[in-house]
Amino acid sequence: MGDHTHDSSDFLTDKSAKIFVAGHRGLVGSAIVRKLQSLGFTNLLLRSHSELDLTRQSDVDSFFAAEKPRFVILAAAKVGGIHANNTFPADFIAINLQIQTNVIDSSFRHGVKKFLFLGSSCIYPKLAPQPIPEHALLTGPLEPTNEWYAIAKIAGIKMCQAYRIQYSWDAISVMPTNLYGRNDNFHPENSHVLPALMRRFHEAKVNNAKQVVVWGTGSPLREFLHVDDLADAVVFLMDKYSGLEHLNVGSGKEVTIKDLAELVKEVVGFEGDLVWDTSKPDGTPRKLMDNSKLLELGWTPKISLKDGLVDTYKWYVENVVGQ
Repeated sequence: MGDHTHDSSDFLTDKSAKIFVAGHRGLVGSAIVRKLQSLGFTNLLLRSHSELDLTRQSDVDSFFAAEKPRFVILAAAKVGGIHANNTFPADFIAINLQIQTNVIDSSFRHGVKKFLFLGSSCIYPKLAPQPIPEHALLTGPLEPTNEWYAIAKIAGIKMCQAYRIQYSWDAISVMPTNLYGRNDNFHPENSHVLPALMRRFHEAKVNNAKQVVVWGTGSPLREFLHVDDLADAVVFLMDKYSGLEHLNVGSGKEVTIKDLAELVKEVVGFEGDLVWDTSKPDGTPRKLMDNSKLLELGWTPKISLKDGLVDTYKWYVENVVGQ
């Protein structure tokens, strides 16, 4: 669309450009802020939910009119696990649609130069081919437990594409795989598999427990990307990519839940036994993103799973334990 490919590459050169990072307190947003600050960006626009409610259109519009950011990265979303998605489907579809629609439209109308939308791997069909290529989008039914969230995220991708097609506006979309790292959710009931394992092994270690029981057989394969690697990819794409198609961001490496559990156990330093409750369900056997398009552009992940787990556990002990 026009010469957008060329004029977006000044992203890294102007360190004083106003950048609005929406959702800067979350796992992803906080990592993006850390990355931008480490690169010397000095003009980050950050607003907490109490300062700016992104579901209120008039508030969002007033913010954009007053602040006029040059770049926008949308990492704000209502997120949760299977239980939350099943219990509050209206919240998951309505709140996410409101946030996206308000921020995308205000960004366009107030002259934002480049926009990046962050989605989730759950946008893909439940039975998508493995590894999952970008073109698998909308080729089959979604996983029923999180379809409300997935539908909202798909709408966000399509909205960015629509504004690009109709207005030649430089909006891109990025779909990360399973993420982990600092500021993750370690809640005992509604956290994802990796932080949940870390918490359980830590508590077992502290309580001198003899064993930790984990659901399933341990055979499913999962892909994990450290959130700092995602932040690195986001900056890379803000600088280098301008295209209609959304891009997958993954580590390209799979690990069985069994090997993951053993690795977390080692990092935490739990000495007891790991017991598998094979009467419990395993979930999807495999979920890997095809990130070959991103690799072709010249980006590669840098943080190994072991190093990432060590960093995350250190953060967990310093910031979550005893809180």
